[in-house]
Amino acid sequence: MRKAPNETRGINVHRDVAVDVTEDVAEDVAEDVADDRRRWWRPHFTLGDLGRAALSLLGGAVGVMVASWIVPGFSIGEWWRAFSVAISVAIWGFLLRPVLVRLAVYLGWVGSALAGIFGQAFIIWLAVLGEEGVEDSLLGALVASWIIATVGLAFGWLATAGTEDAVTARMLRRARRRPVTVPDPDVPGILFVQMDGVPFPVLEWHVRAGTLPTLSRWIRSGEYRMAEWRPKLPATTPASQMGILHGTIEGIPAFRWVDRAEGKVYVANKPADAALIEARHSDGRGLLADDGVSVSNLFTGDAPTAYVTMSAVGRTQETKETRAALASFLASPNGLARSIPLMVGEVVRERFQARRAIRRDIQPRVHRGRSFVAERAALAGVLRDLNTSLVADAMLKGRRSIYVDYVDYDGIAHHVGMVRPEAVAALSSIDAILGRLEEVAKIAPRTYHLVVLSDHGQSQGATFADRYGEDLAAVVARLADASALGTDRNSEGAGSVQSVLASSASDDSVLGRALARTTQRMSDVTFAEADDAHEAEAGGRAGGGEQKEQFLVFGSGNLGLVYVAGEDHRLTLQELTDRFPALVPGLIVHPGVGFVVVDTTEYGPVAFGARGEHRVRDGVVVGEDPLAPFGPHAAEFVLRAASMPETPDLYVNSLVDELGEVAAFEGLVGCHGGLGGWQDRAMLVHPTELAAPDQMIVGADALHEVLVGWLEDLGHRTELRDRTAPVPPPE
Repeated sequence: MRKAPNETRGINVHRDVAVDVTEDVAEDVAEDVADDRRRWWRPHFTLGDLGRAALSLLGGAVGVMVASWIVPGFSIGEWWRAFSVAISVAIWGFLLRPVLVRLAVYLGWVGSALAGIFGQAFIIWLAVLGEEGVEDSLLGALVASWIIATVGLAFGWLATAGTEDAVTARMLRRARRRPVTVPDPDVPGILFVQMDGVPFPVLEWHVRAGTLPTLSRWIRSGEYRMAEWRPKLPATTPASQMGILHGTIEGIPAFRWVDRAEGKVYVANKPADAALIEARHSDGRGLLADDGVSVSNLFTGDAPTAYVTMSAVGRTQETKETRAALASFLASPNGLARSIPLMVGEVVRERFQARRAIRRDIQPRVHRGRSFVAERAALAGVLRDLNTSLVADAMLKGRRSIYVDYVDYDGIAHHVGMVRPEAVAALSSIDAILGRLEEVAKIAPRTYHLVVLSDHGQSQGATFADRYGEDLAAVVARLADASALGTDRNSEGAGSVQSVLASSASDDSVLGRALARTTQRMSDVTFAEADDAHEAEAGGRAGGGEQKEQFLVFGSGNLGLVYVAGEDHRLTLQELTDRFPALVPGLIVHPGVGFVVVDTTEYGPVAFGARGEHRVRDGVVVGEDPLAPFGPHAAEFVLRAASMPETPDLYVNSLVDELGEVAAFEGLVGCHGGLGGWQDRAMLVHPTELAAPDQMIVGADALHEVLVGWLEDLGHRTELRDRTAPVPPPE
């Protein structure tokens, strides 16, 4: 987004935690006094800013009065003392918060959380300590701090009409006062915003309806264009994001898979596995290699700086920069103090919406348990604001390229559906964030273009187990007369939350080591099924006596992966039918199966359906083409996916019914991974001055080439273009 020339804007002094708004005013005054030493003072406030500040100060005072009425041991006496306390809190906060942040950096993420929880209480206790007629205790101050924060949040909502202004307001003020200079301000930057899992038709509908105001305004202005692009099979974040960031989608057959050469089960959002996967694919020339920043992604794209990025957890644990950024966010009243009420509100909202769905018998529907409640609260209450704060910080430092993944919509749509109110609300919140980042771009030290994209689309429908009374693992076990270990738990959202914890733990911090142990316990629960599968795979290779046949069955949306445990090669159709005569025929005729892909000695990979087969290597169809309902690219996509060494013994893709709905092999309403529906209909929104191909982009690897071309056209990657040998990724 280009900066308007000579554009000046007022400073938004609103704070979501209202008692701290006067801290910002005090900070503004202190900075202006310092600036007087270098230049004459000039005003920075508009009448609107002062009005919002007054409203927020009023909210803080009301919060103090409410706390005085409710909390035993916290009493302010006369009502007018509430304003005095609010101002005192602001002054003490201005003086002590930098100290708390520095201490939190040493203590690690837990220290940051403690600073957020207890720091404000300590500040309130100090603020009222010298106030005549005010009674206080540390415990009373702790409880009072959260009551004040909640009331302040409500007043803050009024001050900003419910927008996300508070997340970036302080950063914008500081940037105006202490602008950063970069050596190449004439080189524009690009901010890539991934709206995870948004299908192109959903985007198009809401742009036409105007319910995504920021994107709708961009596109209607003619300065931006929206387009559809086609991710290949598998339509998952690991494959697509690897393609977008590194230009390759090979070696990733699904969200989790067996590496036969290693006898290991890989789960893409497990930190250690993500690091190994990226190490295999990176050549040092990724999308973000030139002064880039990765925020909340699976992979770094060779970015020198990576925040909350799964494959870089080991790297970011040791960087004080990461811990400082997280500590600053959490210790800020607009960080944890804002997040706690938002999380509580999200929990209440989710429980109400889940019960309403049951009462109204909304279909399709899945059980929305406590793990999803916690995931939704963390995504909406913490991760969204944290990501925005980190992105804004990188923009205000003038970093050349930034890539951030907002997973809110994808995580919620998995459990409720693509266009249910819950999912649409998450989409609208991300659209609001785009508006805030647009404002950040106007005062950044370089011009920024904003590019918005999704890594895949999403399909929906009743789950396979709900439709047929048994999951895919049970069907395989029944047909093969063998045991089958199934993993159908979706851990995408949980992995995103875990990356926040893991990437900010530290072996050299006092409490970081305790956090690392907590993160490991969370990982053990999240990936327990995958660990069981890994043990089964290793046990299948152990030999030494008679071994009972065992299958590993992984669900990746409506794409099922079936492995015979312990095998060092992909079994052919002949080998499978010799050992399990009823397995392949039984899967092919199952009403919930659209097609089954198996390797053959004579024809290579073949897609079998109930009434015909498609020999994808030769393009020969016998009988009815089982791939016909899955789009014009289905045969090409199946051939590529079925030719990888990591390909399972059987790929099983669910049906697509007359409504265009699929049957997930996981417990999800909205899913992606296979073929059918809108899961391979991703979207791209970009400035019209960045030229895109006239034909549809097919494949994340092809999209990578387009994005790299944009960077090079803007003057990026000049040194990378001169390299002739691969360069290892940063340590």
